[in-house]
Amino acid sequence: MSAEGRPEETPVDGTGLTVAVVHGTWHPRIADALLAGARRLLDASGARVVELAVPGSFELPVAAKAALEAGADAAVALGVIIRGGTPHFEYVSSAATQGLTQVAIATGKPVGFGVLTLDDEQQGLDRAGLPESKEDKGAEAAAAALRTAALLRDLRASGLR
Repeated sequence: MSAEGRPEETPVDGTGLTVAVVHGTWHPRIADALLAGARRLLDASGARVVELAVPGSFELPVAAKAALEAGADAAVALGVIIRGGTPHFEYVSSAATQGLTQVAIATGKPVGFGVLTLDDEQQGLDRAGLPESKEDKGAEAAAAALRTAALLRDLRASGLR
């Protein structure tokens, strides 16, 4: 794991933006921490936050698309997929990644990718934004979605379309 190369973050004004945080419920210790990190960052930005729980990472794309089509300016997708002894990991990881990419392209709205694909639980704990974690992937995914939504808002306001 490396945070090397990560850009320095500056606060983003999310006033007037609605961000849907779509989060899976598998592996609750990690998933809840990811959600808390996203919530902290978005609350500090002034954005309106709507939280939508889904059963797992496979369901993230359809819920994110519905939220964006219902008027959200951005979505943050949070999930936890831990490798097991079957190919299930590869199928769910691929479906979530490709599905969320398709949602962003189809809607023209940003989707922050906070789906952790892990070999073991410890890797998730290291990235979940807990006090002992090295990274906060929930906050990072929220920041990416918020920054892109603000960029699109400003781009549209400038008249350049």
